[in-house]
Amino acid sequence: MGFKTGVKRRQLMVGVMVASAIAACGVSGAALGVNTAAGETGVTADTIVLGQSAALTGSTAVLGKQMNAGARLYFDHINSQGGVFGRKIELKALDDMYEPDEAIKNTRKLIEEERVFALFGYVGTPTSQAVLPLVNHMRIPFFAPFTGAQSLREPHSRYVFHVRAGYDEETAAIVRQIRTTGLKRIAVVYNDDAYGRAGISGIEHAIKTLPADSGVKLVAQESVIRNTVEIGDAMQGAMKAKPDAVVLISAYRTVGAFVKEALRRGYSGQFYNVSFVGTQALAREVGPQGSGVIISQVMPHPGNATLPVVREYLRLLQAAGKSNEFDYASIEGFIAAKAFVEGLRRAGKDLTRERFVTAMESMRNVDLGGYIVQFGPDNHVGSKFVEMTIINSKGAVIR
Repeated sequence: MGFKTGVKRRQLMVGVMVASAIAACGVSGAALGVNTAAGETGVTADTIVLGQSAALTGSTAVLGKQMNAGARLYFDHINSQGGVFGRKIELKALDDMYEPDEAIKNTRKLIEEERVFALFGYVGTPTSQAVLPLVNHMRIPFFAPFTGAQSLREPHSRYVFHVRAGYDEETAAIVRQIRTTGLKRIAVVYNDDAYGRAGISGIEHAIKTLPADSGVKLVAQESVIRNTVEIGDAMQGAMKAKPDAVVLISAYRTVGAFVKEALRRGYSGQFYNVSFVGTQALAREVGPQGSGVIISQVMPHPGNATLPVVREYLRLLQAAGKSNEFDYASIEGFIAAKAFVEGLRRAGKDLTRERFVTAMESMRNVDLGGYIVQFGPDNHVGSKFVEMTIINSKGAVIR
């Protein structure tokens, strides 16, 4: 009896926690129904409506705008060919300024008012994490968030699909390269939010997996406030530790300010970043001073025309009169859109959210044009691809 009572109490607590999370998101009871009388929410005879919340203004706006632009580039291409089973894809985007509370408001609007079929291409860990309880409760596909946080991958959710590798894979690659180059002392400067904590957790885990005699150690952990360039305290703490390498888990404006000030102070060590920094935006932010800054990537180089998917991307950019606007965040949106369309095709003409999820889980070693994705019932992380890039003296990003 005691065991059964304990189980019931835990079940009740879980129910209360979910209900509290949904209430915090402010979603009305009427919005909790999945299907409309005419069929699946967000699906008509000629349209599939998707919703996106991303930073379209503010200090990380480049990331949101480029993710959105890349996705629209591919969706527009598909729409010009008649859509998927005669349905054109409409992507409704709302600005959250990279703030969790705004992401919750936007998600509520997308679900209640816009009646979207799925949520697509959210940008950032804290914003994506904030809406996750609602996503799971609503059983609405949450596709290709621009984040590598493990907290969005574990525990496994049937409705969340990642096209990119995670921060654990990126930080492991960074730590391996640090060790290979003979550097020992690592300082981490990270956003004081879910993104930053995910990054530093990855670094700590990667260091622990090294051989005991590697000599690589974490000598400083300094936080910075999200969406600002106030790096004074973090700079003091990091430089005081005399690191051989500084790993920055932040976005391009904060990182740019840190790199330029560290160089002004005479720092001669190595800078590393994960992909969410906003690669091209960072290169512009630091200019020639950024020469030698290393960034891990989870997408193919957007200018590497040796890959079919990149050639397709560049061709469509050129056709749109935007030949010079290739960008890592943009090609991530493009590849995410391509994977989403493949899922729609596999789901068939009688489209529902559940059929879409099942169709995505059937994708084994699917070649999107030199970028392979693989999903399954127990695996919703489509790729483990990571490579390192570096900013050269001309401000270009090279592999």
